[in-house]
Amino acid sequence: MNRRRFLGSSLAAAGGAVLARRELAGEATLPISASTRDVAQVPGAVTQAEIEGARFPDGFLWGMATASYQVEGAWNEDGKGESIWDRYSHVPGHIKGSDTGDVACDHYHLYKQDIAMLKQLSQKSYRFSISWPRIQPSGAGAPNQKGLDHYKRVMDVVQEAGIRPFCTLYHWDLPQGLEDRGGWPNRDLAGYFADYAWILAKELGDRITVWAPFNMAWAFTYYGYGIGIHAPGRAKFGDFLKALHTTTLAQGEAFRAIKAARPNAQVGSAYGVAPGYPKTDSEADKAATARYHAMNNVFQLNAALKGEYPKAFVGEPPYELMGMKPGDEKIMRAPLDWVGLHYYTRRIVSDAGGAKGGALHFGTEIEADTGDANGRDPYTRFHAVMPTEGPLTHAGLEVWPRGIYDLVMQISREYDFPTIEITECGCCYMDTPYEKKGGRVPDDRRMQFFRGVLAELARAINDGAKVRAFHAWSLMDNFEWTDGYSQRYGLTYVDYRDQKRTVKDSGLWYGRVAAANRLT
Repeated sequence: MNRRRFLGSSLAAAGGAVLARRELAGEATLPISASTRDVAQVPGAVTQAEIEGARFPDGFLWGMATASYQVEGAWNEDGKGESIWDRYSHVPGHIKGSDTGDVACDHYHLYKQDIAMLKQLSQKSYRFSISWPRIQPSGAGAPNQKGLDHYKRVMDVVQEAGIRPFCTLYHWDLPQGLEDRGGWPNRDLAGYFADYAWILAKELGDRITVWAPFNMAWAFTYYGYGIGIHAPGRAKFGDFLKALHTTTLAQGEAFRAIKAARPNAQVGSAYGVAPGYPKTDSEADKAATARYHAMNNVFQLNAALKGEYPKAFVGEPPYELMGMKPGDEKIMRAPLDWVGLHYYTRRIVSDAGGAKGGALHFGTEIEADTGDANGRDPYTRFHAVMPTEGPLTHAGLEVWPRGIYDLVMQISREYDFPTIEITECGCCYMDTPYEKKGGRVPDDRRMQFFRGVLAELARAINDGAKVRAFHAWSLMDNFEWTDGYSQRYGLTYVDYRDQKRTVKDSGLWYGRVAAANRLT
């Protein structure tokens, strides 16, 4: 699917409560490629002086991220079971270009050269995910030893390279066998997930110390069960709410399972977030923005750290529809060791509570007025849209570096300044190897994106945010879900015909940043 549409609502899996709309002062920095044009301000950009003055603390961890289904391939090798994305992508009409993740970047076989690239680029953290059906082909029962052995070999190479392994247990590839049992709306999956987490911690915990149970749980539950545009393709708002609650329970259960197997493990989770700004100064829009932040940014974070869901709903919360039971608050609670945040762009939020008649409104900005009852949300009643004031990437996302500062500072203040890792951040540009540049990939706009975002992140750190790591999305171009291979987010170009890797100019630049611990 179009990444603007994807992050347009899932990074409505994101947002900020009541942040005042404010513009950056000072002359904006132009993209490198625009250096010979007439100078004009770029909305939302940061100044060259801010970029040059950005500093990061000693020991700051520079890293890159990937995800199992998006890069591994080897979809049916070494005893791996079928995942919901294997099933979904094999159905005609679901993925652009009829693409699948069957081969993807073939990282399953080429991991040694990919990790060598990380080392060459001075990376100190590699965020990856493990394929659940590689470990438990049906989602339950005894582990598949070949799957475990594969990840042990990968981790050995990562550690030999002097890189910290950062493991996400679940990046959207649910075993199809568990979907056949009802999928994430079935609260029994919280127990299955805890068993899986314990197996991984027991078997791999001597190599891995940093764990995230989920990647963007709000997003995969909403897209897969609320509106049916991702695997497994189900579209019922009640199922989304049930799935969201199940993953909240599973987050807590996995936290305890990992700690039981490896008491010294550091366990957090990775949340897709985007700052929200009220459309107007009206109290209604400010309140809607607060609901947006509560529902789309911190719903599960608040449940983990405070043992309760935040005030995301208008009127009575739909807890019965979500499947909540007495005692669930205790299960949800998990004193996370760190908090992971994804940042891509921002949202403008307005109140949708003034609708007349029986009209309902999405708690996200997509499908809002189609008349389709699937996924309709009468509970949060806000509109969230992605503005187009700043430059747009090839995926249609607005570039707005200030957003990461506002978001990191807001969550820091709300949760008593926790340790934060930026678990994903990146942009889509379709630059390719250029013969006249010696086969290099000159992707100046991606470098400019990262310069702005990282300068704003450094400002947040200077203002007290405890950010210890930044992971660029992604190490390499990969399978972008329903967009297939039509979008490129990598700092390394992948030619899918022969799997040749070419580190882009942005990747080379990012490697220099990592080595110097500064932007210039």
